[in-house]
Amino acid sequence: MLKYPPLSGTLLVTAATLAGCSQEPPATEPQSSSVQPEQQTQQTPVAQVQLSNALSRAVSDEPYYVSFDELGLTHQDALDGELGATVNGTPVATQMIDRDGDGQKDGLLTLVNLPSAGTIELVIDRGLASQAPEVAKRTQAEISHKVGGEWQPHSDENREGMYEYVGGEFENVESLTPPEEHSDHSYYIRYEGPGIESDLVGYRVYLDWRNGFDIFGKKTHDMVLQDVGLDGYDSYHEPADWGMDILKVGDALGVGGYGYWDGEQVHRVSEVDGWGARILDNGDLYSSFSIHYQDWQVADTTVDLTAQLSMTAGSRLVHVDLELSDELDNLNTGIVKHPGTELIEGDVNITGKAYTYVASWGKQSLSGEDDYLGMALLFRKSDREEQTEDEHNYVTVLDAAGEDVDYYFLAAWQHELDGITTREAFVEYLEGEAERLTLAPRERLTTAHSQEQKNPPADAEAALNWSKRLADSELERKTMKYHVDGWDTNRERPPKFEYDIIGLLPMAYDELNEVAPAERYAKALPHVTGSFIGEEGEIARYKMTNFSVDNVKPGVGVLRLWEQTGEERFKLAADQLREHLHKHPRTSGGAFWHKERYPWQVWLDGVYMAMPYLAHYALLFEEGEQQHESWAEVVKEFEITREELRDPETGLYYHAWDEKKQQDWADPETGLSEHFWGRGFGWLTMATVDVLDFIPEEETELRQPIIDMIQEIAVDLQKYQDPTGTWWQIMDQPDAPGNYRESSATAMFAYFYAKAIRMGYLDDSFLPVAQKAYDGLINEFVTVHEDGKISMTNICLVAGLGFGRDGSYHYYMSEPVWENDPKGTGPFILAGIEMHRLLQGK
Repeated sequence: MLKYPPLSGTLLVTAATLAGCSQEPPATEPQSSSVQPEQQTQQTPVAQVQLSNALSRAVSDEPYYVSFDELGLTHQDALDGELGATVNGTPVATQMIDRDGDGQKDGLLTLVNLPSAGTIELVIDRGLASQAPEVAKRTQAEISHKVGGEWQPHSDENREGMYEYVGGEFENVESLTPPEEHSDHSYYIRYEGPGIESDLVGYRVYLDWRNGFDIFGKKTHDMVLQDVGLDGYDSYHEPADWGMDILKVGDALGVGGYGYWDGEQVHRVSEVDGWGARILDNGDLYSSFSIHYQDWQVADTTVDLTAQLSMTAGSRLVHVDLELSDELDNLNTGIVKHPGTELIEGDVNITGKAYTYVASWGKQSLSGEDDYLGMALLFRKSDREEQTEDEHNYVTVLDAAGEDVDYYFLAAWQHELDGITTREAFVEYLEGEAERLTLAPRERLTTAHSQEQKNPPADAEAALNWSKRLADSELERKTMKYHVDGWDTNRERPPKFEYDIIGLLPMAYDELNEVAPAERYAKALPHVTGSFIGEEGEIARYKMTNFSVDNVKPGVGVLRLWEQTGEERFKLAADQLREHLHKHPRTSGGAFWHKERYPWQVWLDGVYMAMPYLAHYALLFEEGEQQHESWAEVVKEFEITREELRDPETGLYYHAWDEKKQQDWADPETGLSEHFWGRGFGWLTMATVDVLDFIPEEETELRQPIIDMIQEIAVDLQKYQDPTGTWWQIMDQPDAPGNYRESSATAMFAYFYAKAIRMGYLDDSFLPVAQKAYDGLINEFVTVHEDGKISMTNICLVAGLGFGRDGSYHYYMSEPVWENDPKGTGPFILAGIEMHRLLQGK
């Protein structure tokens, strides 16, 4: 399945069905509701959306896409319902599009204008399509070839053995597989391949062995491709009122083409058994086409390659999504390297998922005038493996992340309407586009289909049911892929012995199996975590000398597996992790460094990653003074964390502390990072209530400092709870541009309150806070899909410090906001379990 471009603040994660993972049907039955579905749809629209601009500047023509599945509609319901939209009460143009390229419309797209750091209200409902204003056609994708003529040997003596198409007329088609006679300059395909354009610029792709990407510079906002090349094969190489072909591609990739990098030069997608192009969308707001390359012979292997290219109105950017039939390292894109051009590179001291660019600028237009042309590639920093060049190209080598990769390319010509005329203006434009891709609008989506199944306040049964529904949905999507020979879907790599997919999530399934026993839940822990432990206790994809506390977290599952099976291999693996903690480097006060590569640093995450494991190991395998010392070490870690990271004015905890005060994110006087990150605090709160499970009640002196922390946190945390019951990504700045209500932190805090009350660490006066937090988690962050599966939205994908992550407010906003990441789904499942246990006992 092709990756989706980031058209909105929510990234839709592809669902892969897992066959045979359960012998019991998923618990996807709707909860009861006091409002009947037919009443609900009469009273409320299909969806209401708040879109907030994460940028401190206004943006226009910002694409917003929502799938029919998210809306709770079947494909046919959406098509039959005249689905449309209003923005702030005014009908707007919309388009149903085939975003994933499977040949069927799958969602609704519109373009919106967002004020600086402002919010708009978008309503999606049936019957609104007929109220939409008429708009000019602003995008186009097309391909045309000749019919009614015949193939003849080529008249050019330099093309001996080749053919040309003589006579006939051009016919526009939806798909085209060229015949064997077709090659370059065969006069069969109008302008030699498929084309795509917006109201700003157009592009074409040679559908032959060259596979070059060319540019049609435009002097008009009108659509022009339909007329290009009709009056003569080479006419578009000459200036016209509309513009012209402005790029000499030659032996290069052109602008944004793709190929294979062998370490010295680019190999274009030339040696193939055939090409086929298909128009996917040709609409007013959005257009796209795909090219399928059959049996590309490259690097001593053969793969199929499918490329999808798309554009939206008002943009120069083309989104390129490449899907391979098998893994292929060193896939590349690039820009033609013309003499006299300058390579410009964007900032790389940024987070891995943020966008940066490479570009060329210079007098490289074919217009015959002394004018400037800029070309650029935009990609996530983490997707580039190398920046290099060969004789013809500036080359960007990409990480294909298994079998697919995506990026953008663009061109900016001096003679466009309001064209870019200077290098400085071009760089400013590229910086703005990279920031726009990185800081997508924040989306707050409420659908009638989802609301019908939410009936707050949740009781014990409803809370457990929500945990089961998300657990079942994720079982079908990806949970069982996390085994040692599987695939980490979100990180796009083979799984490592990680804290979330191997530690937290399988443990949540095991906990769910205790309250709702089912074979499908019982399988998760041995299938995932157990798969990393060899017969002699060796741990796959784990290296002790990395000294990362993140790699200790899976030990909680290893200990559970030993308790459940008694297998010696789990005891041996657990011993390795205990030895790891004996050797792990520490601050001068005795706190664990977060990782070897993060020296002298204590992060809030650390107490959750290592302390519950250490306390549990000591309970199972240590005795006497040794056991007491281990528990004392656990308590000391919490005490140092509180002493160094807690802000006495707010009661909130900073993300991290650098004892040496040397990191670029650290305050030079305190060593503290700048902000209160929600999930960082969430890890700490879960650790406080979990670690006490393994320090016996008779150890009152050891337990008391942690109980004191729980009670202190409960009071302080409540002050920052949003009226919706949720908490914000940066906890004390709810009104800052781009900040958003964050679901993983909310799930963690709901878990913290529910478990602390149930265990008696907090009294029942905090029950309303727990109930409000859990109801907020469901109301704000659960999407019920058309097929009954559910998703958890608004999860910060990741946040860290150092290595391009400067700890600024902008940094925390620049990390992607995703659905169904295990760092959120695990706490969601656990929060429902704890609310179930708590409410069942009341």
